[in-house]
Amino acid sequence: MLHRNMGGPIGSAPHGHTHPDQRIRTMNDKIAAANKIMEDAVAQAKENMDGFIKASQEQAGKASAQMMKGYDELTTIAKQNVEAFIQSGTIVAKGAEEAGKQVAAFTQSSLEKGMATGKAMMGVKTFRDLVDLQNEYTKSSFDALVAETTRMQELSLKIANEAFAPINARVNATIEKIAKPIAA
Repeated sequence: MLHRNMGGPIGSAPHGHTHPDQRIRTMNDKIAAANKIMEDAVAQAKENMDGFIKASQEQAGKASAQMMKGYDELTTIAKQNVEAFIQSGTIVAKGAEEAGKQVAAFTQSSLEKGMATGKAMMGVKTFRDLVDLQNEYTKSSFDALVAETTRMQELSLKIANEAFAPINARVNATIEKIAKPIAA
């Protein structure tokens, strides 16, 4: 049997053919390169996912903080509105007390004038004096009633304006607060 030497060392593969060890090394290199590509792809996907999760958490945190801020602002507005209504109610109560005192004073004054007129009527000597006294009493009572009614109207208007002031201030502040985000 003749050996043919194909030009390579003994045990080497003939020309044009690679040795099995070489093919295994090449295959292992390709597997290693594929593994490296897969590892890089997995690492990149993990990095992208971590970034997405972090961004989502940040957005959720911002949204939550904004909601809490809005809730706190609404709570503050509601508290201030209640305080304005209490202040308004206090003004109305004090005004009603003042009006009550004014009515009581007018009533007492009217009673005193009526009693004085009654005593004077008992001492008249003529019917004409009685009619004159009655007319004078009626006219002065009517004038006093008109004056008292005017004072009561002015007092009522003053109380209404003072009582409405805190509520009006809260309405304006609330509208301004609500309009800010809309304008932005």
